[in-house]
Amino acid sequence: MRRCLNKTFAALLIVSAFTLLSAIHAEAQTNYNSRDDKFTVLGLKRAKEAYEYARAQYEQNKQLFDKQLISKLELDRSRNIFSDSEVNYQQSLLAVLFENQYVTVSKAVKYQARDGRKHVRLTLANTSGGGAEFRKLINLDDELFRSLQPDIINNVYVSLLNDVQATIGQPYEAKIDELRFGEPATIDFTLLQDLDFVTVSMIYGSGTQRSMKIFLQKDATVNKVVVQSEQFSQEAELGGSASFGLALELFSGVTNTYKLEVVNLTQQIDRTFMDPTSQARLSQFKFTESVNTKRVNLQINLPDRPGAEVIMDQPIPFYVLVIPADQSEQLGDLRAKQLTQEEIDRLSVGYARLELIPRGKGKLLVRAPQLFRSIKPDETVEVAVDVINEGTRRLDNVVMEVDPPLGWTKKIEPELITSLAIGEEKRVKLSITPAENVSVGRYEIRVRTSGMSDNQPVNGEDKTITVEVQAQVSLAGTGLIVLLIVGVIAGIVVFGIRLSRR
Repeated sequence: MRRCLNKTFAALLIVSAFTLLSAIHAEAQTNYNSRDDKFTVLGLKRAKEAYEYARAQYEQNKQLFDKQLISKLELDRSRNIFSDSEVNYQQSLLAVLFENQYVTVSKAVKYQARDGRKHVRLTLANTSGGGAEFRKLINLDDELFRSLQPDIINNVYVSLLNDVQATIGQPYEAKIDELRFGEPATIDFTLLQDLDFVTVSMIYGSGTQRSMKIFLQKDATVNKVVVQSEQFSQEAELGGSASFGLALELFSGVTNTYKLEVVNLTQQIDRTFMDPTSQARLSQFKFTESVNTKRVNLQINLPDRPGAEVIMDQPIPFYVLVIPADQSEQLGDLRAKQLTQEEIDRLSVGYARLELIPRGKGKLLVRAPQLFRSIKPDETVEVAVDVINEGTRRLDNVVMEVDPPLGWTKKIEPELITSLAIGEEKRVKLSITPAENVSVGRYEIRVRTSGMSDNQPVNGEDKTITVEVQAQVSLAGTGLIVLLIVGVIAGIVVFGIRLSRR
């Protein structure tokens, strides 16, 4: 009987001791340490110890409850303490994990697709380091630690921005569902704005935001220079010139010296590559380590007249090639060759297809041998005017307009020149008759010439014809004056003879 009482008394002491310790521990859990928010790893260590103690206490109380040594209320209290400790531990663990999540850009490669669009191949890596450091530091429970997936960063959102924070990538925002440690993920963006510097904006984990301004690498595997021209097709008048602005971008890690060539352009058309800043002529150029883009102007000069290879209004397609210097020596002179698109593709060099459309415009030259006439009031002015087409295109519907003084009449032959070929010359005869009772004096008559060239008006130089109208002379009066003069002379002679005889 005494032995049974002693066992009961010992059990009550043990229960009282555990109950007291649980109360002390529960009180300790209510004491918040503000340093845990700043030193999250130490806070995690504290929460882990409290969690392990509460779990052991709960397991012990379950055994006592099974032996009916403690009440159901005390078991529930220990279970609540254990649950709170577990939640605190998990929160502390998540705080450490989210605080140490880190996504970085390991590669950003710019390249050009077959359709000519620029792309960026972006590679992101989870550099959080997994959970090895945490496990080693505080001896974390492997099962709980793995359940929280510390080696995975979920929901990584990525976008490309320019300097004004506008989205310049397509898709506008890409999502990586899971980014595992040691397993980088690659996203391909289409560049909506061709830039060498972009800002990579990232949002991941529990809302962590990060942005990096990076310089895009060039895809060195293609080993070529990409050529682009905004004015890929231009019109130029014969005898004139056209300028193509070229943007050159290096995609090579091997060669940095290149030669410029133009193929499929007739020898009658002069071509010159020029530096837009210094206006120096170029045949070769070189990229430096810090500069992998250049601008070059291609100056095209057309002949004065069309020919068999330069046909009016017919497009002339040609190619600009950017060839590595060593490869250029092997290819030789390409200016005299006609290359197809397939042959150029097989060269594996950078190129751009351009187009030149020869245009022309007629030019009226008006020549008049004499622009001054002196007539009597009853006479007609006859003037011959030559019309020449000195332009580079046929002239149509050439007409000459005469503005005579009021009351005067005009006649133009021919009134219309239906066609005037390049360099052709035709004569127009003008007949201008003064009005009746015209006054003596000088009169100016304006002559204007116009025509059409490619449905565009063309005007010649205006000419002014000066007409002097002289007074009408009477024949009877003139004869009387002559007789009077002869009579006076005869009288003087007779008087002289008589005077000499005396």
